[in-house]
Formats: sequence, structure tokens, C-alpha cells
Amino acid sequence: MIILGIDPGIAIVGWGVLQYNGIKFRPVAYGSIQTKAGLSTEERLRQVYDGMCAIIEKYKPDAMSIEELFWNTNQKTGIVVAEARGVILLSAHQNGIPIYEYTPLQVKQSIVGYGRAEKKQVIAMVTGFLGLREPPKPDDTADALAIAICHGHASMSKLAQYYNK
Repeated sequence: MIILGIDPGIAIVGWGVLQYNGIKFRPVAYGSIQTKAGLSTEERLRQVYDGMCAIIEKYKPDAMSIEELFWNTNQKTGIVVAEARGVILLSAHQNGIPIYEYTPLQVKQSIVGYGRAEKKQVIAMVTGFLGLREPPKPDDTADALAIAICHGHASMSKLAQYYNK
């Protein structure tokens, strides 16, 4: 199974593609889509959408796992990130890719074993788990890989297999 993990954003969209055989993960590719501040929101959304479509076209994932929005105190930022998340979901849907959503708590629990883990703990676990020489940069990319790993673990559970029949 090829899993595309996404950490949504408007300035930086972290992404990671992993191959998972039910036992072991193998990193295929990872990186980020970055848009420049000062561009119109519409242009930034177009860049995110085009970048996502290019990644999907190149790696042909079997599933997309994406982080659910976590509302912080800045609602304006949250709305723009939600718009970016919308074009990300649209890119997957238009390409026929099943979408799976996970909360930050679920991702941290899956990776670190503790749902309130700190970002540096998640990054360290992702780096070690995937046998990477150095931590993925930017942090959003490490988060995207964590989301992909979370989906791999969740998709292989007996409960997931029962409901996906």
C-alpha cells in the first residue's frame, strides 16, 4: 500500500509518501509545498492544489491520510488553513484516492504512544522509525510522515479490516 500523509497548511503543506506492507514502512519521498506570503489567497490555494495534483500523479497513492484541523486561538489563520485543506481534499477526491482523517492526538498516540507528546518527540520517533539519517525538514514534513504512519497502523487493525470489507 502506498500512503500519502498530509499536514495541511497555507504557507507550508507537509507531505510524505510511504510504502507499507503490513509489517514495515519504507519512505518513498517526502517534502513540502510552500507558498509565499503576500500572494493572494486564491493564488496560494492554486499553488497548493497544483502541487498536490503533481504529487498524486507522480506517486499514485492508494490512500491519503490527513490531519484534522486543530482550532487554535487565531480563527483567521484557521479559516485559511481550512481553505487549503479543502483544496487538498479536492485533489485527492478528484483523483479517486480514499481519504482518512486523524486528530493530532491520534497521530501522537500512534507514533509516540502518548497523545500529548511534544513535537520534538514525534520528529525523533519518525526519524528513527523510518531509519532516516536526519530529521525531515521542515517540521510539517515530519508531521506528514507521522500521519502516514498513523494510517498504516490504523488500516491494519482488525477493526479497520472488518469495517473496510
